[in-house]
Amino acid sequence: MGTLTSISPATGEVVGAWTTQTAEEIERAVQQAHAAYRTWRTSDWAQRGSLLEALADQLIARRDELAALMSDEMGKPVTEGLAEVDKCAWTARFYAEKAPEYLADRMVETPAARSWVSHEPVGVVLAVMPWNFPIWQIVRFAAPALAAGNAALLKHAPSVTGSALAAAQVFRAAAAAVGAPEALFTTLLVDEGEVAEVTTRVIEHPLVAAVTLTGSERAGSAVASVAARAIKKSVLELGGSDPFVVLADADVALAARMAVTSRFLNSGQSCLAAKRFVVAAEIADEFTHRFAEEVAALRVGDPHDPATQVGPLAREDQVTALQRQVDESVAAGATVVTGGKRIEGPGAFFEPTVLADVTSDMAVFREETFGPVAAVIRAVDDDEAARLADDSAFGLGASVWSADVERALAVGLRITSGALFVNAVVASDARVPFGGTRRSGYGRELSAEGIREFTNVRTVWIGAPDRVVPAEPVE
Repeated sequence: MGTLTSISPATGEVVGAWTTQTAEEIERAVQQAHAAYRTWRTSDWAQRGSLLEALADQLIARRDELAALMSDEMGKPVTEGLAEVDKCAWTARFYAEKAPEYLADRMVETPAARSWVSHEPVGVVLAVMPWNFPIWQIVRFAAPALAAGNAALLKHAPSVTGSALAAAQVFRAAAAAVGAPEALFTTLLVDEGEVAEVTTRVIEHPLVAAVTLTGSERAGSAVASVAARAIKKSVLELGGSDPFVVLADADVALAARMAVTSRFLNSGQSCLAAKRFVVAAEIADEFTHRFAEEVAALRVGDPHDPATQVGPLAREDQVTALQRQVDESVAAGATVVTGGKRIEGPGAFFEPTVLADVTSDMAVFREETFGPVAAVIRAVDDDEAARLADDSAFGLGASVWSADVERALAVGLRITSGALFVNAVVASDARVPFGGTRRSGYGRELSAEGIREFTNVRTVWIGAPDRVVPAEPVE
């Protein structure tokens, strides 16, 4: 056994320490989750809806505590933490209402007496989750998974172990409130030196049916490889380098303001944040000036202070990586308009940064920048804007801004992505599916598509007693 330690990125102080589980304890957790699933799979919609409503109630009851914990563990500004908990509660209630509709049997006309297609739970689903949205990442996966009749195991990022355990308490309190099996949701505490080994063992376990991961390309590739060998379903939500395209006829002031919202949410640590700002050449100077002016005014500081807009990065190594990307890009010809370096003193703070004169061969264009750094790239016309926006190994989201919606769509539909937002900031919303393509992963979360990912699509055919349906001819 080892110890998982959570350290505040704002102060460097220890938030908490927890003993990891033994192989026997993890095996017992898998067994208990499967037993809970065997009971839960036969639950009716009223029972499942009651569990999700109770989950929402528990989240709201503990919203201040959960938001403060996120500020402690990964530096999230507390106002954003409160909004994250509220979004989780809303999503739980959304699935309480919508799950029966999304998973309803679909009757099919055939020569049979009756035939239909149903969606049945697959079993225990393992979730491997990151630190940047410690509660949302959990609920985004678990609410639809439980609504479909599955059970959930969570392997969270070590740095947010406190949040992972708090989430487990929330889920178990909700289960107890409605008489559901408490082992429907279980957090696994895995020693950092054994993550690959234990994750592989759990995925390969005969009582685990599927796995979902949100994280890096490296982690996604490793998990997908194990799942493929075990012939088990996987869903991957990986990185992103989303383009934010501003066409020549766009409202520049509005686009610049929304660019700040998109890039600097969660201190820039979001896979779906806009990272590459592709701007028409004739408005690029005005956009860059407005954008940089608002970025420079962002308040950086204590994540527990409600006035703080940008907190620390979650870990020191991220500061180092971000500084390398900025320095390499500047050496290659990029211009620092504002920011550009870490903030001296305690904590993993980095200045909110805007780089201009960025070209497609630079690190801030080619790589995902996971922190408060924005890259502005000029495009001579709509064709070049579409080409630059699509010049990426990633394909999570894209945002296009124009006074002419059809013009924006014409550009946006030439960009490969899982989501296209026109005159709006890319965001996840339970009413629409979320996920990417290319190196951003595969599969979908949220909406009907998300809840169906971890179901068995089953055909049921009731033969007509007065006739025999011939089999398909065999060649």
